[in-house]
Amino acid sequence: MNRPVYLKLRDQIAAAIIEGDYAEGEMLPSVRALAAEQGANPLTVAKAYQQFQNDGLVAVQRGVGMYVVKGAADRLRLAERDQFLSEEWPEIRARMERLGIDLKALLANA
Repeated sequence: MNRPVYLKLRDQIAAAIIEGDYAEGEMLPSVRALAAEQGANPLTVAKAYQQFQNDGLVAVQRGVGMYVVKGAADRLRLAERDQFLSEEWPEIRARMERLGIDLKALLANA
């Protein structure tokens, strides 16, 4: 699946927020710092950050930076869960059925 780089970055940032690497109230890395770290174009990072801002998950403090807002991790977790259950899980389940993988046996071995 070829996804745009800014969406891949968005997923990485979302995971970091959910996992607490970027805690609520904490400042995100600057666009330039994250671009250098990821080997990405700063405009690509800015586009990923803009999506978080549009979704109300980060707040901008002019001249200082972007901060993760209160409740962002929970909102992201719910959105990711909904996306997984509606888009990814049906494909995984269908593939398991095609391959003859029994869910109960799989869970018993986990």
